Amino acid sequence: MRETNFQIDQQFELRIDETNCNQRIDRVLSSHPLISSRTRAATLIEKKLVLLNGKPIKASQKTSVGERFIVCIPKIENEESLEPYNIDLEIQYEDKDLLVVNKPAGLVVHPAHGHYKETLVNALLHHTHDLSMGFSENRPGIVHRIDKETSGLLVVAKNNFAHEFLAQQFQERTIHRKYWAIVYGHIREDQGRIESFIARHPQDRKKFSSRVSAGKIAITNFKKIQESPRGFSLLELKLETGRTHQIRVHLADKGFPIVADNLYGALRRTKLVESLSLQKIILSLSRIALHAKELGFIHPQTREKLFFSSAIPKDLRLLMDELGFHE
Repeated sequence: MRETNFQIDQQFELRIDETNCNQRIDRVLSSHPLISSRTRAATLIEKKLVLLNGKPIKASQKTSVGERFIVCIPKIENEESLEPYNIDLEIQYEDKDLLVVNKPAGLVVHPAHGHYKETLVNALLHHTHDLSMGFSENRPGIVHRIDKETSGLLVVAKNNFAHEFLAQQFQERTIHRKYWAIVYGHIREDQGRIESFIARHPQDRKKFSSRVSAGKIAITNFKKIQESPRGFSLLELKLETGRTHQIRVHLADKGFPIVADNLYGALRRTKLVESLSLQKIILSLSRIALHAKELGFIHPQTREKLFFSSAIPKDLRLLMDELGFHE
């Protein structure tokens, strides 16, 4: 039985025969005219809209002759139902296919439970009417996300072709993404790699954890940029995967929570800071000390390699100056 809250626009049965057997189901679905891409197929599967014998499946599942998959196509919510939000956006690049925006901390990327208005999506709709739709639920143009409390670079698709092309790069892990983070503690290694499963925290549903035996694989590469004798480090993080809260979880579970990331244990470290001036700066932050600094990808039309860099925001620069860190 389908366990989703999506409005279904149409439904069809996909029968497996000798021509499409022994293949990944996401690849088979991608050839269907109503789906037309592997990314969209993966989206349907992830949202439990593809069923075999009434049960959800995995994208990697191999097909067998005689199987009958029920495929539900969700109704695409019209972007006109979203209210434009008039705020200044820092657009680093824009053409007919995409734009790159430097998101400020405190701005939610797309409408969701508890945040239906005044998101980046609403601001984008005030800026342009050309945004990809796909199978989105109030997420026109959104190819990837960063947390509300995180600042930095995002690429936004202005048509479905650009969206699929960019999404494929994320799926193939060829996107260049680097973050800077200010963390508590001194990491012994100058650089390293953190690889683990990530899943919902078993006790706190607002959190995620890497101390689990199953979940989605997450890979974060880190490099130490600077250390402060006051017990802090400035790190560069390069993502190979893009799981929810990935950097925050990996660093916290390793014992180096991001400054001001109280969800993952930073507050108790802040209370131990001896300098009252430094403690005051940290407590005044309305965001976590994490910034999406670099973004690079292949342009969907020109095939040009594009690279963008974002300066550290003023509030984090104040903290860096106090700790003796330099950009």
